[in-house]
Amino acid sequence: MMMNRAQLLELFKKTAAEIAEKDFASVSEDSVIASMGVDSLAMLEVVGEMERELTIQIPDDQLVGLETVRQLLDMLEKRVSA
Repeated sequence: MMMNRAQLLELFKKTAAEIAEKDFASVSEDSVIASMGVDSLAMLEVVGEMERELTIQIPDDQLVGLETVRQLLDMLEKRVSA
């Protein structure tokens, strides 16, 4: 399923909001994931859900060190267009 950058960001915000039960409406690409109040376990759930939605796979070792929403979207975008 092809998604543009804005759609990926919206999917991230929707998925994160469902899993973390918080409002992420103000999240942008520059948002630091750790400061969003999403722990690493919740983040893995968010990514897992997005992988299912987009029918892609991201190796867990590539998620290590992700700090910003932008880095995550870069990774998702590469996978979606691959």
